[in-house]
Amino acid sequence: MPSLDRPGVSQNFQTGDRLNFDEGDRALLLALLEPGGAFSDPEIHRQISKRFDKDWVAPTLEVFNFIPDRKIRNLLLQELKQETGQDFGPDINRWFRWMWNAPEVRSSGYAQFKAQFYGVIDPRFQRYFDGRGDSARIRLDEVRWGGVRQDGIPPLRHPKMIPAFAAEYLDKDDIVFGIEVNGDFRAYPKRILAWHEMFVDTVGGVEVAGVYCTLCGTVILYDTVHKGQKHDLGTSGFLLRSNKLMYDRATQSLWNTLKGEPVVGPLVGQGIALDHRSVVTTTWGKWSALHPTTKVLSLNTGHRRNYDEGVAYHDYFANDDLMFNTPFQDSRLANKQEVLALRFKGQAGSIAIDTDYLNKTPVYTGQLGSQKFVVLTDETGANRVYNPGGVEIVKSDGVMAVDSQGGTWKISEARLTSTDGRELKRLPYHRAFWFGWQAAFPNTKLVK
Repeated sequence: MPSLDRPGVSQNFQTGDRLNFDEGDRALLLALLEPGGAFSDPEIHRQISKRFDKDWVAPTLEVFNFIPDRKIRNLLLQELKQETGQDFGPDINRWFRWMWNAPEVRSSGYAQFKAQFYGVIDPRFQRYFDGRGDSARIRLDEVRWGGVRQDGIPPLRHPKMIPAFAAEYLDKDDIVFGIEVNGDFRAYPKRILAWHEMFVDTVGGVEVAGVYCTLCGTVILYDTVHKGQKHDLGTSGFLLRSNKLMYDRATQSLWNTLKGEPVVGPLVGQGIALDHRSVVTTTWGKWSALHPTTKVLSLNTGHRRNYDEGVAYHDYFANDDLMFNTPFQDSRLANKQEVLALRFKGQAGSIAIDTDYLNKTPVYTGQLGSQKFVVLTDETGANRVYNPGGVEIVKSDGVMAVDSQGGTWKISEARLTSTDGRELKRLPYHRAFWFGWQAAFPNTKLVK
């Protein structure tokens, strides 16, 4: 755990009337992080009890596991119990869940507290929060540190790609995330991308970022140019409801990964929402057979990692437990059951479709708002989503589809093409773990 060197409490702490989690409050709480010092001062003990109120709850939960002295932690637990009427003992995740389901307490000094506290871990973290509390479109108490510094999980920026025939390290059953942009086919093996969680590149002449949130099980492909402005994205080191938060290099604003929108910082309120594209989760054997000209990530990433299949996040993927909890607990599906996640530009709401259900239903038709869609699922479990217009697709073998009139349609990543030249365009989609999608879209429709 990083060392948290702090100025002595006597430099900043003063008694008297308090503001909304003011400088004195921050200094007092942060002083408790020093090993073997602050708790021995009875005046500090008295002032904690005097000052502790609802403004202290969120900051206390954030620093709790960093406090080295067990007596101090027990004191804070007693104050939490007295202030809130709740008693979850040292189970900080249960405290967080309770807090997130209670009305938000917005303290004027809370953003500055986060800037001071996390700025010791990485000075770049200060800009995420310093003076930005009023800009936040999310609850700041839901922004949790994920345990790494900025880009501590290093994105792959313009990574080396190799032709399919040169990818001898891949087995046919290895999972890949396949994309197509303007006829440019790319495959990103899960075994590599799980170590990096993001790639930034130009694909088919389009500036894109592929964001992999390993915790919530989703890969989303975003166009990074919005209204002529390119946003150079990275991994912030922080999470929102167990979904990674991105940041942009220019303004250090924090971005919601599942929505492609800035949520804290100067870009908030500017109407920015990145367009997202389709990502196919399939096997290397199937993808390379369908697209022999595809390029695929090279093992030469510039980083030293064990890129063997199933190594990264092995324990996390092997069970249904969460590393970071969310405000919700929805048992309609297992936490990490994969769903096909659908949201369409200009349409309100979202839909999650259980992939086990889709495996049993190779052709599924539905509607979100005014947008109709059809999902085709092949024998590997790969899903593809299209705009059917007025066409009713009734059968698919993963290569060709048949409509209700007996017409045949060739399946491709960009479209369905009929023998008479008609086209049905692809719609954007990706997968996610159920808990992660439901946490971001609590009112999502579930199909299972």
